[in-house]
Amino acid sequence: MRPTSAQDHRGGAPPPVPGRPSGTVSPTRPHPDAADDPTAPDPEGPVTADDPSLVDADVPAAVGRVLDTVLHRRVARARAVDDLFGGDVAQRVADFTRTGGKRTRSQLLWWAVRACGGSDPDTAEAALRIGAALELLQTCALVHDDVMDRSLLRRGRPALHADLGARYAATAPAADVDRFGEGAGILAGDLALAWADDLVADTPLPPPAAHRVRSLWSDLRTEMVAGQYLDLHGRLTAAYTPQRALRTACLKSALYSVARPLALGAVLAGAQESTLRALSAAGRDVGLAFQLRDDLDDLYGDPERTGKDSGADFRQGAPTYLLALARSRARAAGDRTALSVLARAADGTATDRPGLGEVRQAVTGTGAPGVVEATIRCLVTRALRCLDDAPLEAHAGARLRSLLCAVADTGGTRPDPCPPPDPEEPQR
Repeated sequence: MRPTSAQDHRGGAPPPVPGRPSGTVSPTRPHPDAADDPTAPDPEGPVTADDPSLVDADVPAAVGRVLDTVLHRRVARARAVDDLFGGDVAQRVADFTRTGGKRTRSQLLWWAVRACGGSDPDTAEAALRIGAALELLQTCALVHDDVMDRSLLRRGRPALHADLGARYAATAPAADVDRFGEGAGILAGDLALAWADDLVADTPLPPPAAHRVRSLWSDLRTEMVAGQYLDLHGRLTAAYTPQRALRTACLKSALYSVARPLALGAVLAGAQESTLRALSAAGRDVGLAFQLRDDLDDLYGDPERTGKDSGADFRQGAPTYLLALARSRARAAGDRTALSVLARAADGTATDRPGLGEVRQAVTGTGAPGVVEATIRCLVTRALRCLDDAPLEAHAGARLRSLLCAVADTGGTRPDPCPPPDPEEPQR
């Protein structure tokens, strides 16, 4: 990614939720106990959703309102601990979480709740709070990911760790500033994770759901870290097969981004075990389809559409299914030219590292992109069949289906069936 100048963006009042005109009534409202006093006891006070149908009209805005309330208070408490820490780290975590992103995970959770019949205000309130926790967890994942990838940009702006380093660029040698930024970025991600955990722990839940929600939350966090570690391991060793690449994608993306949010929504709504299994299976398949589409976009996509530079995966040695499959197929076909290109592409120290066009040509020549496209269609077909078999509320079920199709980038169509590969997902 290209470096860019960073500006400090400390503090100030939380911005308005995008898309909500000033003076309109929000689908959610802060509890009077959510005051500015940072010494007041936890929890922050509930943010209620008396009429879930109002939230249906704009789920991202409703989750954004919860985040505004929670983050305003958390930053105030952080400043009370230490003003420098509160301004440098806590405020940046809050700003990052409130701005950018599509709130996909919290939307998936919400529509799973609604599709499974969740309609009472207490369930809606819990769904919004746990949806907000998912957004904080995503902040943790992205901030840490940028540090590990040494990415300087995120969402068209300086990555959080680069922004913090730039703030102190004049105070020390560049190498020390870079190390400071990376360390501070790790702490910022840790803070986002702590806030996410606090939000889940402080969410009132009935006994039948409380244990299941917290167990799923624990699984989600562990799977996310495991997937990230497998990604790092694959980059270091380059010892990954197509099956191992799928396993990494399943843990790092499919379960964390889609399957677990759907499962959390089903549990909050009190869905039957068969419905929970159906939504989890659909989510895993759509999540994998999403990641495979992202792999294709990285190599072949238009940066104007994808919002990121093409070829980042091969330049960073990322163990994607597309590249692993291309290498496997080239080896099976005895295509030494393609194997040489792919090996040099994965070697960050190679002096004759191939360019984007050469890598595209080599990968295309193996036939791997066509196999990945077919796999995406198979995964989405299987996911939609799972939804068809689940007893979902009609309107909300249709909204959930549309959202999953959007995540998988299918345009809502039902692809042709065929057996997708099995990434050996842990059974629940």
